[in-house]
Amino acid sequence: MKNKLSQIAASVLIACSLASCAGGPNAQTGAVLGGLGGAAVGGIIGNQSGRGLEGAAIGAGLGALGGAAIGDAKDKRNAGYYGNPYYRPAPQPYYGQPYYR
Repeated sequence: MKNKLSQIAASVLIACSLASCAGGPNAQTGAVLGGLGGAAVGGIIGNQSGRGLEGAAIGAGLGALGGAAIGDAKDKRNAGYYGNPYYRPAPQPYYGQPYYR
């Protein structure tokens, strides 16, 4: 029992430490929501095999990683709109005369 509990505690600790490395606001939100959703789905699937807590821990870790990856992609996409020079798209050339009234 003690060995099983320590494995679950280590899995939860690793999942939480990976989720805290998320960068922008969407990555952090995605990590939290992905972890919660993954824990729910993993708990349901793990319960079918008699290992609900282990399934929830694995699902939380995988969900947090997936959610953080999706949120980070959204942060990188949105960075050009908010003035971040590292991810700003290249300016498009302007052809033609400006319109004056």
